[in-house]
Amino acid sequence: MILDLLDKWFVAVERVGSSIARRKRLAVAICGLLVLVVRVAELPRMPVPVPLILDEFSHLLAADTFASGRLTNPQHTMWTRFESFHILQSPTYMSMYPPAQGMFLALGQKLAGIPWLGVLLGMTLCCAAMCWMLQGWFPPGWAFFGGLLIAMHVGVFTYWMNSYYGGGVAAFGGALMFGALPRVMRRPNVRDALLLSLGLAILANSRPYEGLVAAIPVAEALIYWLFRGPESRYSTTPSKWSRVAVPIVAVMALTIAGIGYYNWRVTGDPKLFPQTLNRQTYAVAPYFVWESERPEPPYRHEVMRKFYTVLETGFEKADLQDLDGWLVSMRDRSLRVWGFYLGMVLTIPLLLLPLVLRDRKIRFWIWATPIFLVGVLLARFTQAHYVAPMMSAIYVLLLQCMRHLRCLDRGRSQAGLWTVRVIALIVFAVFAKNVVRAEDGVGYNWRFDRALLEDRLEHMPGLQLVMVRYGADHFIEQEWVYNRADIDHSKVVWAREMPNAADNVDLNAYFHDRMCWILEPDVDQLQLTPCPSLAVP
Repeated sequence: MILDLLDKWFVAVERVGSSIARRKRLAVAICGLLVLVVRVAELPRMPVPVPLILDEFSHLLAADTFASGRLTNPQHTMWTRFESFHILQSPTYMSMYPPAQGMFLALGQKLAGIPWLGVLLGMTLCCAAMCWMLQGWFPPGWAFFGGLLIAMHVGVFTYWMNSYYGGGVAAFGGALMFGALPRVMRRPNVRDALLLSLGLAILANSRPYEGLVAAIPVAEALIYWLFRGPESRYSTTPSKWSRVAVPIVAVMALTIAGIGYYNWRVTGDPKLFPQTLNRQTYAVAPYFVWESERPEPPYRHEVMRKFYTVLETGFEKADLQDLDGWLVSMRDRSLRVWGFYLGMVLTIPLLLLPLVLRDRKIRFWIWATPIFLVGVLLARFTQAHYVAPMMSAIYVLLLQCMRHLRCLDRGRSQAGLWTVRVIALIVFAVFAKNVVRAEDGVGYNWRFDRALLEDRLEHMPGLQLVMVRYGADHFIEQEWVYNRADIDHSKVVWAREMPNAADNVDLNAYFHDRMCWILEPDVDQLQLTPCPSLAVP
């Protein structure tokens, strides 16, 4: 009896979902609006996040720079006091990261003074584009179902939405690229070719390496399709070239030129990426597995030396010692990615992956996925947002496995159908629980009162200079010295206390019109002490 009632309820829900799914634009809009509306509704209980992690401050520097109408900032006279992680101080002062995330944050800052609105926009576009991408590979009902799963599982309560790391922007670019691919191959047209190109451009400016890996199978598929003509395997129709190849080549030429110009403005060399220059300047640990450790460069600050020579090298050094270390690293990296994109419940359908491997409809993904995996494993560092360009592959394979599972019935039990329904119900229940409890997906357990102290300083009369003095046991990933794009005209300036007292005197002299404070965050994160040179006797 209960099973019959549940069956009727599911049938009714599926009927409504199918009706919406047939209106493809509406389905895409709903997947995006679900993320937007729920996260905005949660603002009273989940306020705009404050930056905590090194990467976030770097992206916010880029946002502040772009919102100010500049591509980079001139090197500051006192730049050695402002050195910090993941930013360049020479030859210009700028984030080391590709500009896409910063541009989205700058849009939010420019429109409303809230950079996080760019995160909200990026995640909204990401989840809408994922539904659109799935529509290119699946029937409308399954595409809508997959889009809703992604919106509920990834869209609102993960760190992609509740931090400034990025992830949504790169996944948005990947969804455009992978969603346009089957469309242009079925019906050559300029619109989808431009969308594919836009996806490539976003990937090139958000996650260049992973974006390149994701684009390799797409390029191979397009080249094979272009030269697979009706008369000869080496011929092609004019419409393919004029409607697909030419727009893609044109947009990518502009993208490459734009990247070169941006690199030239930031690093002085069109071929030198800011992140590459930053790693050459500070890093010891190599990025790829085939590279060797670099010689230790001279460091002006002990905290930076520890980060690059102890913390970073400690992450991966053991992996190269023996096979066991490498396997442990692969396990840990895989678990991070698996936990974010799938988790225990969504892993169940993947048990049917051997059946999916025989499906001609998703043959592209069968040979593209190993390329993605090899590309990711060649890099030493892996987080969930690193894999964002390939997010489409994960959910295409998941959805195809769920389609097989739905048809996997024994007699009249309909076990496969009910398994899919229960999985969907669990995802919805977890989403509903998060809506009620309003817990974000970041969950750092350590105290970091930088935002609170900065707000207090912002409301104090006059301009402020804070010199940060770390203790010997300072938590390296908790960094206080980050500044806005225009340091000299900022209300609050954060600087490192230099070992040489004369250097501190020079800094005080440069900022002579500011109240100078010493902050020892390892003693008290909210206690400010007047600088000795300015203290009242």
